[in-house]
Amino acid sequence: MLRKVRLRNGFEVLKRYLHTERETKIGILGVPFDKGQPKVGVANGPDAIRKAGLVEQLAGIHKKINIKDYGNITYQVNEEIEKKVPNMREYAHVASCNQELSRNVEKIIKDGRICLTLGGDHSIGIGTVDGHIKSKNEDICLLWIDAHADLNTNKTSPSGNVHGMPMALLASELADYWPYLPGMDWQQPVMSIRNVAYIGLRSVDSYERLVIDKLGITAFGMDEVENYGIGTVVNMALDRIDPERRRSIHVSFDIDSLDSLEAPSTGTPVRGGLTLREGVHIMEMIYKTGRLGAMDLVEVNPGIGSEQDVKRTIEAAIHVILAAFGHSRKGLRLKDASLPLQTFPPTRQTIQ
Repeated sequence: MLRKVRLRNGFEVLKRYLHTERETKIGILGVPFDKGQPKVGVANGPDAIRKAGLVEQLAGIHKKINIKDYGNITYQVNEEIEKKVPNMREYAHVASCNQELSRNVEKIIKDGRICLTLGGDHSIGIGTVDGHIKSKNEDICLLWIDAHADLNTNKTSPSGNVHGMPMALLASELADYWPYLPGMDWQQPVMSIRNVAYIGLRSVDSYERLVIDKLGITAFGMDEVENYGIGTVVNMALDRIDPERRRSIHVSFDIDSLDSLEAPSTGTPVRGGLTLREGVHIMEMIYKTGRLGAMDLVEVNPGIGSEQDVKRTIEAAIHVILAAFGHSRKGLRLKDASLPLQTFPPTRQTIQ
């Protein structure tokens, strides 16, 4: 009899916890954009993630999840961008898409929702971070979860692919290293590098390494993850970029931050990366802060690898996203907390 009472009391505690679950309003925005890099297929990432059941799985996290899917953005190339910028491939497309993206992200956040942006290649980070900055009057911090630093300018990039440049375009400290960029007047580099932290780095160009060291950018490579553990690394990152624990957090999560065995279907995979468990843990910790304002999930390319590779990569992306919005690895919380105890089948604890 005592066991029955304990189980019933435990269930009442669970019900009270469920009723205090905070409401989470999410706005999903797809950006089927691939002009920031040369590999075909990454534009299909947003729809592939949706098709795998993202919305349904998000809705199942708890009762107070409120989801609005805004669909995929479209854009018109700005015809006023006549002059090409040297060593920035598809510049007119990048500038035009990100301008429209920034508007959409700003609107979604001002509507009171956390903006979840599905890419597309990582050049879309220009627009997502810009929109978040504008919606919060510049008071944000940024976690860039990536194998790469994305800190090249058009003068230093070995490829001219803009998905390797978004952080350099956003950082106020690097504004003087750029020429005038026609059609980019809507985006001002006001993000201080002091409010940015990298996690997962392991493929960094020599110029990017120089910038990180010279400017003292908070950057945790895989050696720090191994030495300190992912939980300590996330805490150290937040201590540096949000010491007062008040800023809206933007997480830009490149799927190639995960080891290529975990997420093979991506354009620039690098071995020796984060495990899926570590990627999930990062987002669980960010969720617990209660300050996630926007998240990007980018560089899932369903056109690369076998069917099983694609499935594994998309599943990894969904696991990371679910963790950002409250999914617990201890088990999903009940949608209906009013179920009477007797509806559950007898167990060893209830049988006398």
